[in-house]
Amino acid sequence: MTMDATPWHAGISVVVLTYNRRDTLCRTLRHLQGLPERPRIVVVDNGSTDGTVAMVREVFPQVVCLRSDTNLGAAGRNLGAQWVAQVAGTPYVAFCDDDCWWQPGSLARACALLDAYPAVASLTARILVGASGREDPTSTLMSHSPLPSAGLPGRAILGFMAGATAFRVDAFLAAGGYDERFFIGGEETVLAWKLAARGWLMVYAPELVVHHHPSPLRDSRARRALLARNAVWAAWLHLPATMAIGDTVRAMPSLAMHLGVAGWRELAQGMHWVLRERAVVSDHVVAALRLTRRQR
Repeated sequence: MTMDATPWHAGISVVVLTYNRRDTLCRTLRHLQGLPERPRIVVVDNGSTDGTVAMVREVFPQVVCLRSDTNLGAAGRNLGAQWVAQVAGTPYVAFCDDDCWWQPGSLARACALLDAYPAVASLTARILVGASGREDPTSTLMSHSPLPSAGLPGRAILGFMAGATAFRVDAFLAAGGYDERFFIGGEETVLAWKLAARGWLMVYAPELVVHHHPSPLRDSRARRALLARNAVWAAWLHLPATMAIGDTVRAMPSLAMHLGVAGWRELAQGMHWVLRERAVVSDHVVAALRLTRRQR
């Protein structure tokens, strides 16, 4: 990695998670390097085998590249956040995936909002998809969050989009970041509940914008299977029994359709650590979750 006298932004760094999407990542890094905020950029490579690391080091020498020997899934972002805390020293970190980037000006505005609202741990940006710039359905849903939001810079939410959210580094790390055992797919759920249990607020701030150009290199079937599995694990890890039973029942059609024999075995084996570590979240988190679910 190259260190020089470039005047990096003192408030925020960007962490990009990638796995075997060299060309897609290259496009994203060009956008990020062109941002007027000049953030430090950290790529976390989840053990790619397509020459991703070599490309970053050759084409983007000012970008820090952290390589994991194994695919950590969403937990790879933890490596980036730890590097930001220990080396870059910025109080805030903005995450994005290898097929999305922050709009010019959004990172500076995120810093200003986090400075002004010390009870807010995270700000999720409005996501615009593809060349047409259509709004992601999740952004639309967040914009109608029923949670009390008076005095906040947007709608209060009980969750976030992992690849389009700016965090306070200390809040992210103190809550444990992403759990490697969930790998990927709905990985935000448990972290959001932990942040809420610690008294932190999460906000959807549509004045911040992230552009998402979905990579064709994705396994939708595997992602749906992981989403269903993780929903069951998360529910039994932290929700009251009645809610956990309901979440399990709702996940069953997707599990039956997308989970193979190995997946069912993994789901069952995972319930051992889930039940061993089970810790129901506080009443105020459960109440907020019930309110958001009634909206849906």
